[in-house]
Amino acid sequence: MMNGIIVIDKEPGFTSHDVVAKMRGICGQRKIGHTGTLDPMATGVLPVCLGSATKLCDMLADRDKEYVAELLLGVETDTQDVTGQVLARRPVEVEEGRVRSAADSFLGLYMQVPPMYSALKVDGKKLYELARAGKEVERKARPVRIHELEILECRLPVVRMRVVCSKGTYIRTLCADMGERLGCGGAMQSLRRTRVGQFSIEEACTLGRLQQWKDQGESGQVKLCQVLRPVDSVFQDCPQLHVTEDACRLLDNGNAVAPEQTLEGAVHGEGSRVRMYRPDGSFAGIYAYEPDRGRYRPVKMFLEKE
Repeated sequence: MMNGIIVIDKEPGFTSHDVVAKMRGICGQRKIGHTGTLDPMATGVLPVCLGSATKLCDMLADRDKEYVAELLLGVETDTQDVTGQVLARRPVEVEEGRVRSAADSFLGLYMQVPPMYSALKVDGKKLYELARAGKEVERKARPVRIHELEILECRLPVVRMRVVCSKGTYIRTLCADMGERLGCGGAMQSLRRTRVGQFSIEEACTLGRLQQWKDQGESGQVKLCQVLRPVDSVFQDCPQLHVTEDACRLLDNGNAVAPEQTLEGAVHGEGSRVRMYRPDGSFAGIYAYEPDRGRYRPVKMFLEKE
């Protein structure tokens, strides 16, 4: 079984679930999960977790993300992107300066109302299921954060921009809100995710390329393994400790480990997370120090035997 992360450059037309299904066929294993949905029309970075790395899925979904999007001004749709039904068209009578000022106004904390066409659930029903049935329900605005919003090109009525944002941010809704603030309406015309946390588009592979490698047999399998990022690469900011031979059993059973049971014998600050390894250098999990008990407790285990 392969254990690790492969960064996919998702092509248009695929859902995140489609990518997982395709990856199961390519890698020949069932234990695969994605790290958050990406709209079918969108392209770009989708980290896919294999084997023991599936425990990372919820953790990676919390990371900041970067997108390059195109906003089409002067049109409003029910989905907030150009794939939806047009609800209104308005003349675009704004100048580039106003567009840039509007973009700047969204920087920082921003209360965003999730779109009806989204996978969020209300009373056990996904919003997009209700929307397709012609129903609209009240959604509460949620705080999201726009870290960076850079206008890359302004060819009115099209605005191309780069957005760095927190988890839970809908770029479709940001486009619609920008259009509303400019008084002409707007919808997302295209979307490409260029980064999720530390995973960037430069290291991503398309499903087509992975399929080609699979078809090459053994030599292709080697290439697959080369793009497989190890689980511990996600935690490079955490110090590493190695348990002694006698403490390996504790590690393999997911038990707490005392500082003196590590080769380094180091004590890190309260709550500080560390990467815990076996003496042979194989990664076992993330631990946090508890000063009141004088030990490291397990936070998340990545035992490959699972």
